[in-house]
This record gives sequence, structure tokens and C-alpha cells, in this order.
Amino acid sequence: MPVIPDLNILPKTRDSWSYLYIDHARIEQHHKAIAISHQTGTTPIPIAILSDLLLGPGTTITHAAIQKLAQHDCLVEWVGEESVRFYAAGLGKTRRAHNLQRQAIAWADPQQHLSIVRRMYEMRFATSIPPNLTLQQLRGHEGRHVRQTYATISQETNVPWHGRSYNRAAWQTTDPINRALSTANSCLYGICHAAIVALGYSPGLGFIHTGKLTSFVYDIADLYKTSTTIPVAFQTVAESELQLETRVRHACRDLFHQTHLLNRLTTDLTKIFDTGAKPPTSTPCFNTDPAVPGNLWDPEGTVPGGTAHDTSPQTS
Repeated sequence: MPVIPDLNILPKTRDSWSYLYIDHARIEQHHKAIAISHQTGTTPIPIAILSDLLLGPGTTITHAAIQKLAQHDCLVEWVGEESVRFYAAGLGKTRRAHNLQRQAIAWADPQQHLSIVRRMYEMRFATSIPPNLTLQQLRGHEGRHVRQTYATISQETNVPWHGRSYNRAAWQTTDPINRALSTANSCLYGICHAAIVALGYSPGLGFIHTGKLTSFVYDIADLYKTSTTIPVAFQTVAESELQLETRVRHACRDLFHQTHLLNRLTTDLTKIFDTGAKPPTSTPCFNTDPAVPGNLWDPEGTVPGGTAHDTSPQTS
């Protein structure tokens, strides 16, 4: 892979499409892009501006297509029907570890960890938080805020709300609003996951949520639910319950595009980790060739990898 002379020519995540969900189709390489073949015909996809490709049930994809997606830094995710389950993900846009190191340092340091938790709650509530509030009080405030949001939107849309409850094993017996919420949240998780991976953060190092490989995805998605997925779900159910999951996905797609959610994600992720602490001391490696060695850790800083560091004289 040739070295890029100017990093400014690289596409930015905020300029990309958010995601594309595909099921019951075959995906192949098509010239320098991919093409989706299904019963109604074949559709070329310009993957150079696509951030996240969601592969649902009944989807087959060729090795050449995966290679082309990887070359264009498109995250590929394997999901369940209607995107209500997440199984696996491929490689995202970045090859740098700078943001991952920054996240890990903040996650491991109790003071920085708490600072970031408080910052995320402030972003959710759109207000400053008194410094004397405990985490338990913050969680209580969060619960009241979310319950009030559900109650208000339920009244505005005339969609009955009896609480968050659904059974994945009996999906069709779940009431429409909970199915709509699950579908909308899955779309939101997908775009958040894409942005997190694309910027080089770990989806598993959560600050509020913990214990899952997508804990940080849940942290970030919670910043936007009350302004995106909850209104979309209630409004879609209020309009009709026919083809509910499909219509919810389309409504999320349109809303994410209209509100420039990817742009907000990149900005907010930077804001979350802007703690005033010094960034990791490792020297960034801007070479995009994954075959090029990275740097080596040293107590006094980093040293280049892939070189001979043995300065002792050779013996016969």
C-alpha cells in the first residue's frame, strides 16, 4: 500500500454515510466498489463514503467484497434480523492507537474515570451538575429524566406506554412500541459503534456501562436516545404498526442524516476525552500500511519498531 503524502486528503467520518442494512442478498465486488444482488436486480454501492455495512440474515458476501470494504475503511457488522442483535464486527477506519491509549488511561485512572462519567451525564442532561452529587444521585436523576421523556412523548403521540419490556425469544409477541424502540436503538448502536471504531477507541472500555464488549457503545448511544430513537419509535408507531421494523430503520436513517449525527459523534467523542490531561507520549505512526511495525514502549518515551536495537559488538 503506498504511503499517502497528505493526510488531509483522507475522508473524514463526519463526511460519510451513516450505515446501510442488507439482508437476503448477495454482495460482490463491483469494479472498485461493491454491488448488492437480490430478486429485484443488482445495485452498485459507492463504499468510499460508507461508514458501516450491516449484514442481516440470508446475506452472503464474497472475499473480494470484504477486501474492498476493508480497503475503503468501511466497518462491517454481522447482525440479527431487523438489526436487533449484534454478532461481530470487522475493521474500522483508523490504524492509530493514540485514542485507544487515551481512553485506556482515562478508564484506568479513578479520577479521570469519574470526570468522564460526570461529563457524559452533563451532556445527556444538557446542564451542569453540582459537584456534590454522588454517582447514585446521578443515576437517580438519569432514571427520572428518561421516565419523564417516555411519559411526555407517549402523551404527545397518544401511544400507550407501560414500561420497557421485550423478549428476544418471542419477538412478535412484544408490544409495538417496545419492538420499535429495540429496532431504533440497534440502528443507533450501529452508527455509534462505527464512529467509535473508526476513531480508534475501544467499544469495550465503557465508563458508565461495564462488562460487555460494547459497553462504550451503550455509553455513547445513551447521549442521543432521548433526542433520536425514542421520538422516532413513538412517532412511527403512532403513524402505523404495519412493517414497523422496516419503517423505524428508515426513519432512523433519515434522522441520522438530517441531524448530522456522525458529525456530532466525532465532536462529542473528542469533547468527552478533553480532560485537560496530557495525551499519551507515544509518537503517532501515520503510516497507513498495517505491515509497517509500530513503536516500542520505553520508560523514557517510545522508540521505533522494526529496527535493530542491539548495539553490542558482534562475536565470532
